[in-house]
Amino acid sequence: MRILFVAALHHPDALQKAIAATPPGETPPIFPPSMGQYHWDQALRKRGHITSVFYRNIPAWGATTERHTEGLSVQKVLGALARRIPPNLNPDYRARNQRLMEQARQFKPDVLWMVGDNRVITPETLTSIKRETKCRIVYSTGVSPIVFSLPIERAAARLYDLVLVNDYYHGIQWLELGAAQMECLPISACNPAFHRPYELTPQQRQDYTCDIAFVGTLIPNHLYSLRVKALEALKDFNLGIWSVHDVPASLKPHFRGYALGEDMLEVFSAAKLTINVHGDFMRYGGNMRLFEAAGVGILQLADDLPGTHQWFTEGETIVTFRDMDDLRAKAAYYLSHDAERERLAQAAQAHVYAHHTYDQRIARVEELLGG
Repeated sequence: MRILFVAALHHPDALQKAIAATPPGETPPIFPPSMGQYHWDQALRKRGHITSVFYRNIPAWGATTERHTEGLSVQKVLGALARRIPPNLNPDYRARNQRLMEQARQFKPDVLWMVGDNRVITPETLTSIKRETKCRIVYSTGVSPIVFSLPIERAAARLYDLVLVNDYYHGIQWLELGAAQMECLPISACNPAFHRPYELTPQQRQDYTCDIAFVGTLIPNHLYSLRVKALEALKDFNLGIWSVHDVPASLKPHFRGYALGEDMLEVFSAAKLTINVHGDFMRYGGNMRLFEAAGVGILQLADDLPGTHQWFTEGETIVTFRDMDDLRAKAAYYLSHDAERERLAQAAQAHVYAHHTYDQRIARVEELLGG
């Protein structure tokens, strides 16, 4: 199949670094390794599909990136004002839609793969592309349409031939909005060539070693309050926190810096445990960290959600907690029982390598699309 991704480009510096590191004769990546789409694209290419990408968040004056912080900023205000302009009346958005239309005409995709959080591409553009190229639209998203989706996304829901979600409950919501079909894969997975234990230099050992590591987003509070509460309950442990965004004041003493892509996996390689608490908007489960951390071979303490128990076995490949007292008790127990902790971590790694790789996810998508 010919698959055209329509996605926002995050971490452009990481993409340029990955392109520069591509061996001669190999096709450069179209996403940085810090984005999940990188692994989707690699798996698609391995199975013989032809891929391309349209970066919908790049305006006429070049790429922009945003580091989320608490409180107001000029960037937030300008972004909010720009989003109040209907996309059809926004000259820059109209130009981007036209560029996508032209790229689709040239590429002639069998599948237009829309990545969630679309703020730019209009239903009218998608309708025209479907009509002219006869492609199907796959919409992949890791967040709730109730909490996050915009009118532009909801208005296009009936054009989506297949919605891929992490959280089963989110999939039901997309069906209610009019999507033809949904599948809870989940869209996150592991890539054994990438999500693995990393050899560390002495400096990395010094920078990353801790008993309990957390890598991820912690603001705004109304979306990640459960994560913050869990980490606050562990402040008297040897806790290390890494995030590309700001962190709440209560957790700043434990903040170690940024970690993306391989840096995140190196952090996990140096720690004894990791905490995985889903965002407040994921009540079924299935975030990226669930499978990535397991691939590195570190035991994770995860919140008690239905999806976690669907994809892992309690006490064999994962440990879940019910409340903060339970979290503290289990963290203390596994930090003092090295052999048991290592046994569970190795079992988790073997499990995701056998059942939750991006290659297997793509095979399932091929089935859903009919071959």
